Amino acid sequence: MSYQKFKNSKNRRDKTFTGTVQGSERGFAFILPDSDFGHDFFVPRRAVNGANHGDKVLAAHVQGTTDEAYIIKVLERANPRIVGTVVKDRRSCYVFPDNVKQPKIFIPLASTFGAKDGDKVVCEITSYPKGKAPGGAIIEIIGEEGNLDVEELSIIRSYGLEEEFPEAVLKEARKVAAEKVVLDGRKDFRDKLIITIDGEDTRDIDDGVSLERDGENFILGVHIADVSHYVKPASVIDRNAYGRGTSVYFPDRVLPMLPKDLSNEACSLNEGEDRYATSCVMTFTPDGERKSFKIYNSVINSKHRTTYNEVASICEKDPDICLKYPDLCGVAEDMQTLCLALEKRREKAGCVNLEVSEAHIYVNDDGEIIIPTAQRNIAQRIIEQFMISANEAVAEFLQKHGAPCLYRIHEKPAEDKANAFFAFLKDLGIRARGDISDLKPADFQRILASAEDKPFYPVINKVMLRTMQKARYCEENLGHFGLASECYCHFTSPIRRYPDLFVHRNLKEILAGNAKNAVNVYGKFAHDAGVECSARERVADECERKVDDLYKLAYMNGKIGEEFDAVISGVTGFGIFCELENTIEGLVPIEDLPRDEYEYYEDKYLLKGAKHSYKLGAKVRVMVADCDLGRLRVLFKLVDLKRPVNV
Repeated sequence: MSYQKFKNSKNRRDKTFTGTVQGSERGFAFILPDSDFGHDFFVPRRAVNGANHGDKVLAAHVQGTTDEAYIIKVLERANPRIVGTVVKDRRSCYVFPDNVKQPKIFIPLASTFGAKDGDKVVCEITSYPKGKAPGGAIIEIIGEEGNLDVEELSIIRSYGLEEEFPEAVLKEARKVAAEKVVLDGRKDFRDKLIITIDGEDTRDIDDGVSLERDGENFILGVHIADVSHYVKPASVIDRNAYGRGTSVYFPDRVLPMLPKDLSNEACSLNEGEDRYATSCVMTFTPDGERKSFKIYNSVINSKHRTTYNEVASICEKDPDICLKYPDLCGVAEDMQTLCLALEKRREKAGCVNLEVSEAHIYVNDDGEIIIPTAQRNIAQRIIEQFMISANEAVAEFLQKHGAPCLYRIHEKPAEDKANAFFAFLKDLGIRARGDISDLKPADFQRILASAEDKPFYPVINKVMLRTMQKARYCEENLGHFGLASECYCHFTSPIRRYPDLFVHRNLKEILAGNAKNAVNVYGKFAHDAGVECSARERVADECERKVDDLYKLAYMNGKIGEEFDAVISGVTGFGIFCELENTIEGLVPIEDLPRDEYEYYEDKYLLKGAKHSYKLGAKVRVMVADCDLGRLRVLFKLVDLKRPVNV
């Protein structure tokens, strides 16, 4: 049945549904339905009906097809503000969005705001004429296309992230930050050897640790900045922090959740300064079993601001660092011992320890972009284990008292993804055990253990990560699959994450004996906060990734023509992605592969030809061919075409 006949049919109402449009640069679109159809719908170009990427629409399923639809009308417009590049001459002006899924915007010459051809701008859509490009007006000129700072700011603008705080927020932050720290009935931990351990470029310090011996047992203190003392519910700071949801980190800057008077000063656990904290003090046996814990409103004073590298060096008994921190030598050794015991215990419980490298990009004092090979030392593992332990204890505490909590949940993999993963393992000759409909963390742990010495071990880590669901915040405790934890929340970073601040407020109510007040004040808010904070986290993650890609592109632009060893990190129908040791990824387009009749096997992560095949995890040698700024993509070419690339 044709689209016109279907649109005029009497049964049209029975076939309609709502969803969100995903555009494409070639004019067609997809609809992600609000209802669970089990699949998306394809919309041909002629049936898009003026809808744009991100719009909420009413659509109809085309009879006689399984997944085709046409758009009846737009219910809600998305993306009223677009970031893009000006293309201008004497007669016309258009803004071509950075997001190629969005349509070009026609700008009347009177509304160009003085923008020149090639400028990156923010424009606001003002009209949606039928059959024509949307109309708009330029409201901000960011700068000239191709400049690194301009391109970074363009990405930040495209995600709608706030760089500055309103004056009312800054004023209130200055006022509350000026308060003098007093004991006022809090537990006094200022005599304890509490230290902070962070990266060299850490911008805010919200966690400190202490460790003592009680016979053979360990007394671990995790001391977290008490942001809730300064940021009161429904205050102007609180409303702004909720809107941000999280701090966002870039190689050269941070967009903090809280103003610097709080994030870098009053709430930051700076060395030698009294600070309000919430302390979780836990007793562990030598084999890492938690015997008991208590939570306190406290005052602390950090004795040392240390770095991961310094503490790792102390653990390795580096004489110079041990001389600098003589009081930490025994403590660091005990921290390492407890860390290893906790790791062993979590491994026994089924914790899934994926080894997937992440880039740590930074800009040095000379303005040079540095992308070192990713390494994880013992000090980072110590902090990770100590923070996980505190997060579990706090989540259990709130659950036991029936208080609202934003649990950090990580659900088991979806059945269809698990099936595809097990089929992939079978092709590699790995026999995976486990109930697909009810997988356990230990099932994944066994898979990793069985492949640990195999050349395709990194590949399995990558595919396993893609198989897993994304962690999120929820008012219900649904457990954390990856950590094999039955009860988990985020408590340890209230300076930079709103869910942690939510958790601290409820802890305060319980410690004050106000369980009913916690339920009445925060109970109904918990669901909405979980949804909103999860959404803000996704936006921040996407923006951080894009900016990282931009910096990687700028870094590689100075290495065009150079050769590197790489691993195939992705396989698509249009080419293969290859990853360098420092995590930089680039594309070898299919047209640049040796001539062959290629067929793409999505479930096998394989691009197979009659003479050449390319599979995830294969080692290759590549040359940097170009850097595509428009797509934020490095382009590679294979160097040694005779090298065998099958895994």
